[in-house]
Amino acid sequence: MKTGRILQGIGGFYTVLSEGESHTCKLRGKFRRQQVTPTVGDYVEFLPGASGDEGSIERVLERKNLLLRPPVANLDLFLVTMAAASPEPDLLLTDRLLVSAAQSGIEALVLINKVDLQMGAGALRLQYELSGYEVFELSAKERLGIEALLRRIAGLTVGFAGQSAVGKSSLINALNPLLSLETGDLSRIQRGRHTTRRAQVLPLSGGGFLVDTPGFSLLELETRDPVELAKCYKEFAPYEGKCKFLSCSHTKEPGCAVLEAAREGLLSPERMERYALLYQEEREKWGKRYG
Repeated sequence: MKTGRILQGIGGFYTVLSEGESHTCKLRGKFRRQQVTPTVGDYVEFLPGASGDEGSIERVLERKNLLLRPPVANLDLFLVTMAAASPEPDLLLTDRLLVSAAQSGIEALVLINKVDLQMGAGALRLQYELSGYEVFELSAKERLGIEALLRRIAGLTVGFAGQSAVGKSSLINALNPLLSLETGDLSRIQRGRHTTRRAQVLPLSGGGFLVDTPGFSLLELETRDPVELAKCYKEFAPYEGKCKFLSCSHTKEPGCAVLEAAREGLLSPERMERYALLYQEEREKWGKRYG
């Protein structure tokens, strides 16, 4: 029996890395009966196959965390990526990804790529720095900020996710040029060509692993009580218990400490507007959950 890590899963076959060697494995039938589905990033116990044969995954080890959308296990950091321009940043999608990370208990960073195309990235940076996130301004093309990011993620397992065509594959190639991932240009309607079709674990040149995930045009959050949404906004934490009403949603109530902080410029008003949209969306989904 060996222990390894799932790098990729395709059509019921899993690539498992163990002691520097890759093994192709299938699931034992008991997993289907137990409704257990291994995912990229999982540590597993497996029996390697004979030369040219598939091995078998015997057990999925306990996870540190699990990100549901995209499905990835055992991350140390989640890198939520946007472009400064081309395509125009989808900040609501960025916020959804940050909420998804928070729901899974995973620390997140914000990456702004393509700053060589749009030097006004400071306003984007300010929104997320006011929200308590580390922000890196990058250009894969010019290698701006790449060394600083490499130092930050060295030795860690990090996940990449973001809007389609923000240049994730180009960033990954900059972080480890030996990978030479396929990259794609924007289409005429600015949606981009998906160059990553499934999650996959890749080595980092400074040590550690990087999990590349497909680009998104839409992300549905897991349906939860909308009251829980505020707990996924780290910038709200200093104001907890200071609102006039204990059940404050931080969207419109009088005496809301969070809204007052936004009015005073201590929080990003743009991010507050998007929070209100997500709150209303989650409230509607929660109300329809038994429908």
